[in-house]
Amino acid sequence: MKFEDLLLEIGGFGRFQILILFILCLPRINLPMHFLLHNFLAATPSHHCAIPHQEAFVNLTMEEILLISIPREPDGTFKSCEMFSQPQFHLLLNSSLQPENNSIIQHCQHGWVYDHSQFTSTISTQWDLVCEQRGLNQATATFFFIGVTMGAVVFGYLSDRFGRKAMLLLSLMFSIIFGMLSAASVSYIMMAITRTLTGVALSGVSLIVLPLGMEWVDIQHRTFSAILTSIFWSIGNMLLATVAYLVREWHWLLVAVTAPCLLSMVCLWWVPESARWLIANNKVKQAHRNLLRCARMNGRKDFTVSQEALRRMTTDKKPGESYSYISLFRTPVLRKISLCSGVVWFGVAFSYYGMSLNLTGFGLNMYLSQFVFGVIEIPAKMIIYVLVNRAGRRQSQAWTLILTGLCIGANVIIPKPFTSLRSVVAVMGKGFSEAAFTTVYLYTSELYPTVLRQNGMGYTSFMARLGGALAPLVFLLDEVWRSLPEVTYCGVAVCSGSVAFLLPETLNVRLPEVIEDIEKTQVKRPPQNSTPEGMPLQSLLK
Repeated sequence: MKFEDLLLEIGGFGRFQILILFILCLPRINLPMHFLLHNFLAATPSHHCAIPHQEAFVNLTMEEILLISIPREPDGTFKSCEMFSQPQFHLLLNSSLQPENNSIIQHCQHGWVYDHSQFTSTISTQWDLVCEQRGLNQATATFFFIGVTMGAVVFGYLSDRFGRKAMLLLSLMFSIIFGMLSAASVSYIMMAITRTLTGVALSGVSLIVLPLGMEWVDIQHRTFSAILTSIFWSIGNMLLATVAYLVREWHWLLVAVTAPCLLSMVCLWWVPESARWLIANNKVKQAHRNLLRCARMNGRKDFTVSQEALRRMTTDKKPGESYSYISLFRTPVLRKISLCSGVVWFGVAFSYYGMSLNLTGFGLNMYLSQFVFGVIEIPAKMIIYVLVNRAGRRQSQAWTLILTGLCIGANVIIPKPFTSLRSVVAVMGKGFSEAAFTTVYLYTSELYPTVLRQNGMGYTSFMARLGGALAPLVFLLDEVWRSLPEVTYCGVAVCSGSVAFLLPETLNVRLPEVIEDIEKTQVKRPPQNSTPEGMPLQSLLK
């Protein structure tokens, strides 16, 4: 008897599974509140150099003081990072005059003055992460995603070694500890370290939540459950906009997005360990208890199974057979799939976070942009699951990524005053970006054989985290050319989308089991079995 057959006997999608999925959706909501927190945590309000001896200009208005102390940009706004070495009183007579000697212009010498109308404080205003220190501000997001990358390796191994539930509890506990330490940071170095460690801890949540839920759900409801769980990521996106709007001080904002992890920890006590994992690791007695509990809650009180029958379910392994990440590149076709899918994953994550971390660049205020970006993800997830079974995986993957890039590129061309058009194009791009992210999990799981599927997902997930870590740093390229970050995101998305055309189509193709199935012509799968039953347990993570 297979475990899937056993699930059908105890109710593959009953009240027990619905309860588990609901509880596991709580930490799922919390993930984007941390993954996209940089938008508000490190926001840089408008600012200018602090003016020394300002009290001496008692007869001048604030506008006049700025006029004689701060040089202007070509568009007439005051510069953020430069000041006059001496007051230029002649500008009071004719403000259009330009300084005769650029040597009187210098960098800020006495700190900065910030506009606190939108934010009470951010880490940018706390430690003056502006002008020459602007790179450190953007680096906080990169540090976080580096932590997520490291955590994926750590918790991926530990959850297979010590169990899903135990590692999920550990991950949530450390998320609370490091999240609160981040809120209490007294220096930039402390903030950078604690945010990195928060990323490590939260990576465990992102990796374990879906496998733990999916391993209790039968094949027929796995896709539905994955979509349902994924929607809660989008809900978290919208909640982040609401929380950030209400909490404008960065210390308390970190507390507000970290505290829900405590609720998730409490609720997790009602979630049992995965019976699949328990059986695979010879913990038959505990698996037996959990299965009986599931059967009772689903109304299958007459269900009985012996512990000896559970022991016989352990998957037999061929002697001397082992696979690793190196196996992904040993054979020609698999090597091509790995190289191309790695590029696609990098492009998907790079463009997704490039758009998600640029809330002020599309014509809406940042709170509304965050909320609308979360809303548009929900229909995008639903539509793409129709398209992948109609147009196919390859076409859906390639065109959603290419259209993401074209939308980003269009906003480089559309003039700034056309705010409504820019906003519509940005929202469309975000929808395509989410559709590309949703497709890539399903598509990749069908490209790799069963013996290498988790290794393949681990490798491509690493490429995605690399793209997420580099995406915030690209914003620094605007010092070279104001539109260079958008052009970079556009170019990477279009190029990686074009690479997707090199991958084989997997619609109605039988899932490969071993490497030999990849290296030879794939066999067509009967239409009635076209449901993506090979969806990875880590599907729809960000």
